[in-house]
Amino acid sequence: MATFFGEVLSVYSRAVEEDEEELDENEEDEEIRRELEEKREVHLHWSPEVSESLKSGSKLPCSDFLLAVGHNAAGFLSVYVLGSESWDAVGHASVWNERSRAGAGTTSEESVCVFYRHKNNPSVLICQTTCYIAEDQLFQWTEKVFDVLQHRQLNVTVLSDSSVAEYKTSDYLCGSSAPFLRSLHTAAFSGQPVCQSLEQPNIITGLPAAVLNHCEVHRVATVVYQCYSDVTGPDSVTMETFKPALTKLGKSVQLNPPPSTDVLRKFVRTTNLPSNLYI
Repeated sequence: MATFFGEVLSVYSRAVEEDEEELDENEEDEEIRRELEEKREVHLHWSPEVSESLKSGSKLPCSDFLLAVGHNAAGFLSVYVLGSESWDAVGHASVWNERSRAGAGTTSEESVCVFYRHKNNPSVLICQTTCYIAEDQLFQWTEKVFDVLQHRQLNVTVLSDSSVAEYKTSDYLCGSSAPFLRSLHTAAFSGQPVCQSLEQPNIITGLPAAVLNHCEVHRVATVVYQCYSDVTGPDSVTMETFKPALTKLGKSVQLNPPPSTDVLRKFVRTTNLPSNLYI
């Protein structure tokens, strides 16, 4: 390159090197993104018997699928349904995200998503979910679970926890009646819910919403019972609120007799909160 004074300077272009650096960075970002997507994939792990059945291409016969989302909903099933010896654990889902650190093939108290099947009636399936499932994992969880279930004559019941602070109403005294149930169902659901429908502008979010949307599209009879409670942790009174939701299942799911205090203590964790606003 010549200057105004006639000097010839040796100048080289970095365009090629910059392009190569950008290419390397893009490839590295793509690799990180791919590894993260693989890590956040939802994995289903089934018992040898169920796995063998699924290998043949057949789906699991299922007349009733009961899904509990949240500690009170899951605790209710543990106390009033799964306490008997009529159920076998047949699988679990492992989910890894920013709030759930369960790796593939592992479960923990904070990250649980377990499937149970009735011993005498294998077409009845229960799932307890207390782990957090991120927004980008809701669709694949729902797709993978319902992909293994036979949809013909399938009835789905979802029990879900929610804070009464999220409940929108013009009646400011409504919170004093907590805990209480509200319901939403698909067009294919022909039964009568045990409680009134969820009023607008309230909505259902998370896994219950993903399941409800999936079942609406695939015309599966589904009802969601959302329990609004003023207690943030597991609570025996809130658990009992779910009782009417199982009356419509008839003989498919039998309620156990009221548990003893010692049994309830295993599922209800009491915490002493400090007496100030900074918790």
